[in-house]
Amino acid sequence: MRPTILVGIDGTTSSLRAAAYAVGLARRQQCRLVVVYVRALPATMLSLADTGGSAATNVVDAHDAVELQLRDAVERQIAGLAVDARLVVRTGEPFTELAAVADQVRADSVIVGRSASAWHRFAGSVAVRLVRCGRWPVTVVP
Repeated sequence: MRPTILVGIDGTTSSLRAAAYAVGLARRQQCRLVVVYVRALPATMLSLADTGGSAATNVVDAHDAVELQLRDAVERQIAGLAVDARLVVRTGEPFTELAAVADQVRADSVIVGRSASAWHRFAGSVAVRLVRCGRWPVTVVP
């Protein structure tokens, strides 16, 4: 069985850089690549906060647009580079879902982009939580 690299992406610039790094690494090392997109906030929680439903609809539409772009990138662009890649889409908390998929596919390493949120300096980013978990080598791409 070939080694597996897991990369978490969410459409941000740093996550797209992480994806580019992961594709290059998977290509050079002839690894399987699992691209994980986590829909971070379930629409049901937003609908509780927004009685009009417009915020929930906007978030779901944004998630759908990102997912379509990622599917296109995995199916057309990455596949054209002779990399064995697949996209996994989950809904939930990003750290929990990335860890679950990494365990499920038996990832040999995890690659994520650096968080740009100032809040994460206090609460801890997904990248920091993955590193602290200590189950896989984690690469954080700026």
